[in-house]
Amino acid sequence: MIQPALEVADIFRECGAQYRKIHGPSMLREQYRAMRAIEVCRTAILGGHIDVCDECGAERHSYNSCRNRHCPKCQSLAKAKWLEDRMADLLPVPYYHVVLTLPEEVASVAFQNKRLVYTILFKAAAETLRTIASDPKHLGAEIGVIAILHTWSQTLLHHPHLHCLIPGGGLSPNHNEWRSCRPGFFLPVRVLSRLFRGKFLYYLKQAFDQGQLKFFSDLQSLANPEAFSRFLSRNRKHEWVVYAKPPFGGPAQVLDYLGRYTHRVAISNNRLLAFQDCKVAFQWKDRRKHDRIRTMTLDAHEFIRRFLIHILPGHFSKIRYFGFLSNRHRCNKLTLCRLLLNAPPPETNSLLIDWKSRYHALTGESFDQCPVCHKGHMHTLQVLLPFWQIPPIDYRKYSDQRVHSP
Repeated sequence: MIQPALEVADIFRECGAQYRKIHGPSMLREQYRAMRAIEVCRTAILGGHIDVCDECGAERHSYNSCRNRHCPKCQSLAKAKWLEDRMADLLPVPYYHVVLTLPEEVASVAFQNKRLVYTILFKAAAETLRTIASDPKHLGAEIGVIAILHTWSQTLLHHPHLHCLIPGGGLSPNHNEWRSCRPGFFLPVRVLSRLFRGKFLYYLKQAFDQGQLKFFSDLQSLANPEAFSRFLSRNRKHEWVVYAKPPFGGPAQVLDYLGRYTHRVAISNNRLLAFQDCKVAFQWKDRRKHDRIRTMTLDAHEFIRRFLIHILPGHFSKIRYFGFLSNRHRCNKLTLCRLLLNAPPPETNSLLIDWKSRYHALTGESFDQCPVCHKGHMHTLQVLLPFWQIPPIDYRKYSDQRVHSP
């Protein structure tokens, strides 16, 4: 397996201690934990094992991963497992990709109230899609939705939006018929945008009235009811960005596409170009210029700050399911959908207990083959125990209430 020449972990190891020394009091607990986990990921600190080839005698040192969901190196197996589970959920119908985005001014409120506003974003999006789909004027059916939260732009700025994958149809109200979307068309985007805007702002005002929203720094004025009312009025006048992409060709394309979004972190190691003189250079796609590839260079501390603002609150689910794909109803309703579509049940793979076998089955990469001679097999020679304990965290320094500037 080819490793990138430069990793986020390298930047954290070089500049992380200084960054924490300067900005530690304003860091959140989850940010500190993620940062330290990425720094020690796949190093001797976490322990590991030594493998030896039975053919040429080559040795390979492998260190344990941190398994943090924000680590760029720890997502491959988690993503493959998730996609394997979703394989059983696929239906033989077209699938649509709908993206719902918060405006910049609303996103600034979300930045200072992440858990609350991200939850509202999920709720408003799901209700919007299900309400319009259930309307007989459009589809008149119960749909299923997989919603995935992303909070970043290509330049690592705060840009919260949802990627929703939706089967092209749904169950009729009496559950005795599968109703398909019109070919190449899911739901009217303008109607989606306006209902989404209305529902989101309604729930945001509800949270404000209940005293759940907090405002800091430049947004402190919004704590005043009149100022907040003007804020809502301004954002009711704007068109919110909602768009639907063309349907996919088949289940294989759906899974391939899903794999790009589910376990993605703010920036992958493959986008990093250089790290020199405390400057980080990385690639980004300019969406306004037809995805033209550009290069951005940031001070290392600014790069770290931008990365850390996308660390999600603890135990916050960034992938959620709604409609007939909700966890409570998924099994029974998918069975009913297949019956109405006259589709065979999904094929299930036998359980693979050994992680190496499972990794090979899911990713196509083998850890057993010797990387040197490509003939022999690797066998564990020695287990390496963790030799250094991470210092205990003084959580008094890392408050859940403190925020950074976007």
